[in-house]
Amino acid sequence: MTPRQPPGAEGLAAARIALNRVETEVNRAVLGQRRVVREVVAALAAAGHVLLEGLPGMGKTLLVRALAQALGGRFARIQFTADLMPSDITGHAIFEMKSERFHIRRGPIFCNVLLGDEINRAPAKTQAAMLEAMQEQQVTIEGESLALPPPFIVLATQNPIEQEGTYPLPLAQLDRFLLKCYIGYPEADEELAVVREVTAGTVGDGLDLSAVSTVMTPKQLLQVQATAAALTLDDAVLGYALRLVRATRDWQGLDSGAGTRAAIALVRAARGHALLAGNGFVTPDDVKTVAPAVLRHRVRLGAELEIEGYRADDVLAEILAGVDAPRS
Repeated sequence: MTPRQPPGAEGLAAARIALNRVETEVNRAVLGQRRVVREVVAALAAAGHVLLEGLPGMGKTLLVRALAQALGGRFARIQFTADLMPSDITGHAIFEMKSERFHIRRGPIFCNVLLGDEINRAPAKTQAAMLEAMQEQQVTIEGESLALPPPFIVLATQNPIEQEGTYPLPLAQLDRFLLKCYIGYPEADEELAVVREVTAGTVGDGLDLSAVSTVMTPKQLLQVQATAAALTLDDAVLGYALRLVRATRDWQGLDSGAGTRAAIALVRAARGHALLAGNGFVTPDDVKTVAPAVLRHRVRLGAELEIEGYRADDVLAEILAGVDAPRS
């Protein structure tokens, strides 16, 4: 494969400005979650899928809807439930009496931005229907492979698995998400601003996206993603990313570590983060910043650490502190 040419200053500046506009528009609707918004926009630049986890009412769906509105293109939403069937996602073949032929009716997955709401409320059989789409950008219906329209991004929300009616996602599907982002409680002043704005003369608690403007087209997003993929990556930074991933495989307290796809995801996410910052090259800080969101769903804690109340992020913090970053 021929390596991409590093982007010029003009292309780099245009991509950064476009991403910053998207980030600004999403922050107009989603208050108090700037870290998560930045992670999601970086994943967007890296052409990666994102899993958002948080308790109900934390703004997960609002964030995805705001992002989709800022991007334009075709948006679709699937509400995952215990009785959702794979054909409800991908589509199915129907027989037309007039033509006496089968016709494929495409499902909601044929879109640019897909919101998989409460994705862990559906059983494993339905989750499997997402795997081909997320990895290969296509679905198979009645033996026919159909390509999904580029760009194709899945932004899925899930409630913590301790919530009633949820299922753990299969590890193979978790690995297809570039990032797993946590949405937690906002700070007191941020929460006050949210409540004040939402209750200021409005009826009900519907999602208000009136402040969000469309600032990017799907074609422009593809250009931004191509720019991110061409950012310079020094061998020393690449080696640092690989050492972090390999450290998870024999770190005390982890039953299983991250695989090779995690190393690829770490590099892609770091490139997205670097572009969002306006840099033409990836730094160790870019790798370190995105590492928790890239790795937290790809490692498994041992029983002892779980009993003691440890989280994956706690162990990842130890790994980040224990693996030396290149200094130059």
